[in-house]
Amino acid sequence: MGGCAKAGWAAAALGVLGLLCAVLGAVMIVSVPSLIREQILKNVRIDPSSLTFNMWKEIPVPFYLSVYFFDVVNPSEVLQGQKPQVRERGPYVYREYRHKDNITFNDNDTVSFLEYRSFEFQPHKSNGLESDYINMPNILVLLNNSNSGLFTVYTGIKNFSRVHLVDKWNGLSKVNYWHSDQCNMINGTSGQMWAPFMTPETPLEFYSPEACRSMKLIYEEAGVFEGIPTFRFKAPSTLFANGSVYPPNEGFCPCLESGIQNVSTCRFNAPLFLSHPHFYNADPALAEAVLGLHPSEKEHSLFLDIHPVTGIPMNCSVKLQLSLYIKAVQGIGQTRKIAPVVLPLVWFEERGAMEGEPLQKFYLQLVLLPKVLHCAQYVLLALGGLLLLVPVIYQIRSQERCYLFWSRDKKGSRDKEAMQAYSESLMAAAPKGTVLQEARL
Repeated sequence: MGGCAKAGWAAAALGVLGLLCAVLGAVMIVSVPSLIREQILKNVRIDPSSLTFNMWKEIPVPFYLSVYFFDVVNPSEVLQGQKPQVRERGPYVYREYRHKDNITFNDNDTVSFLEYRSFEFQPHKSNGLESDYINMPNILVLLNNSNSGLFTVYTGIKNFSRVHLVDKWNGLSKVNYWHSDQCNMINGTSGQMWAPFMTPETPLEFYSPEACRSMKLIYEEAGVFEGIPTFRFKAPSTLFANGSVYPPNEGFCPCLESGIQNVSTCRFNAPLFLSHPHFYNADPALAEAVLGLHPSEKEHSLFLDIHPVTGIPMNCSVKLQLSLYIKAVQGIGQTRKIAPVVLPLVWFEERGAMEGEPLQKFYLQLVLLPKVLHCAQYVLLALGGLLLLVPVIYQIRSQERCYLFWSRDKKGSRDKEAMQAYSESLMAAAPKGTVLQEARL
């Protein structure tokens, strides 16, 4: 009897535990997504108390700037009007260090800052030395420890819908380099972080001081970087298209062939053009006009891999080329035979990928922990359901045992009564004249 009581108490205890697990699992299913969302919103805004503030202030991702020069191997022939032939030299790789200074929080939910970049040559990663001699038109390519202008961006502390968006650049709400309001607009972020909870339909837009314009990338595919889910964004084919191919770009003209952008208005009126390296994604006539160019999507396209939940870049490669439009210059006899051509000068690749301790911390806090919580809520719900079955099954089994015991007890009573009646009949006196009575069972 004591064993049965203990079993009953154990079954009841497991039932209560199952109920608690089921309730906790149900509560987690309802509350965990909103809690995770709230924590992400809290920690990706530009706030000294947020987890990502130090990452925003002093970018922990190691960036490398690779520089490729186009060495003109036939300069004398070019002066005589022949097609230029170039030889790509490089890469000359520099470790790029970024840090923000003059950080000032403003009353209108914005923060202003200057971001400085310094470069340190990496001989072991380079294919050449800084002392190498290269034939190319003489232009200013790189100023070390420079900044990209004064950015003022929204912090998201008071109004999260505008987090990381640029409010002003160098005090301007729009630039005046171009010939349309749309082209002069300063759209998107400063190019380092974006708003969280991205979808494939979310455009990746940022203002680039180097390009003197806002640039918009488009979604290509979902992927995984070091166990972290990402969205890959790339440049659309229309990024540097001229106005005849893509009318919204008419404001960047006067244009030449499609696929190169005239940046002379923001580069001291020098006839400079911006494009993808080797004139990738441009009018084929541009690459055909210069010997030694081999445009390739794999080698010359740009991309950004973004963690869509937080809007933080995990891996990126931004590649841009600077070219010079050359032609005969009136009054300079040395150039009188030069055939007009867009001559590539140099192309850059800025590459960075999260690694080491920052990557491990990011994965643990923003990927693994939410995943564990997501699984735990369903495990608790399933475990609770199983444990709730224990007292039910115990109750059913108890009823079956009681029925069997009652049935055996009832049958035993009937047999006992029959035996007693038979015994009484044997002990009764035999009728007169009966010598022997046969015993029958």
